[in-house]
Parts: sequence; structure tokens; C-alpha cells
Amino acid sequence: MPGVSFLLLDGSQAAGREDELLAVRAEVYGDEGTAAAEAARRLRVWRRQPGFVLAEARHGGYLVGYAAGMPLRPSTSWWKDLTTPLPAADIAEHPGRTFALTELLVRAAWRRQGIGRSLHDLVLAGRPEERATLMVEPGAAAAQQAFRKWGWNRVARTRGSGPGSPVLDVLMIEKH
Repeated sequence: MPGVSFLLLDGSQAAGREDELLAVRAEVYGDEGTAAAEAARRLRVWRRQPGFVLAEARHGGYLVGYAAGMPLRPSTSWWKDLTTPLPAADIAEHPGRTFALTELLVRAAWRRQGIGRSLHDLVLAGRPEERATLMVEPGAAAAQQAFRKWGWNRVARTRGSGPGSPVLDVLMIEKH
């Protein structure tokens, strides 16, 4: 990845890049209208959470991708909409138990160069939590394959509570 630089940011630092982050998200996911507004709302909420972190990848000044996440709180709704319940001990949260990787995206022209893996590793490196979790669409073949290769395992499926909410695979990785 010659010429690509990586930087780890906290929530207040990420706030100054919000428009740029949302523009990349809109490009990658096709967000517009209600979806774009919801993505902006989620980013504002996430970046205010204690322990939020965002890794960005830039080529020169051009943002080519980012990854973000935060620790789950004991009151999290992360496990609320599972299609098949998991044992209570598996989903009980306490401070320091689980880090949620909420975003990992790379612009199309920059994929398959190791940028996603580098962002993933930068966000997770040095995290104190025991494990990490993420959600990904079952049909996102490239993402599913990458996460499996990086050691993630599917532990459940979830469907959001809103109308038209997609089914998502819930993946987890134990930290070593």
C-alpha cells in the first residue's frame, strides 16, 4: 500500500471529519435520503460513546476507507434482535467484555490491497476487551470471506426491529 497512511482517532477527532466519513459511506453503500440521515445519526451517537475509536486510511489527503467501533455497554441492545437466542452468559455484557466493530469500509478502487485488513487490525490492536463482535450481511461474500480468514466466527443472526430491517450475521472473535 505505498502512499497510504493510517491514523487512529477518538470520537472528538472523528467529529471534525464527519462529512467526509459519511460521503465515503454513501459511496460504498449507496446511502441516500433516510438511509443517509440514519447513518449520520448513528455516527454522531457512536462517536460520543466512551472508548469509541476510528481508524482512517488516506492516500495523500484522500480518504480511501475507515473502520470504527466501541465497547459494548452493559445496557447494550446489540443482542436484542437475535433470530435464535444465545445463552444468557454469552450475551451478558460488563465493562471490558466486548468491543463492537461497527464499520469497516474501503472505496471500491482501493479494495484488495490490504487496506481493510490494516484498518481492522489498527482498530482492534491493543483493545482491552476480551472479545470483539460485528454484524455483516450474509450475502456480502467478500466481507464474509475476509472476516473468516481473519479468525471471526458466526455465532448468531439478527434482524433489526424496524420495518425492512435486514438479516445480519453476528460474528465474534476472541482476543488473545
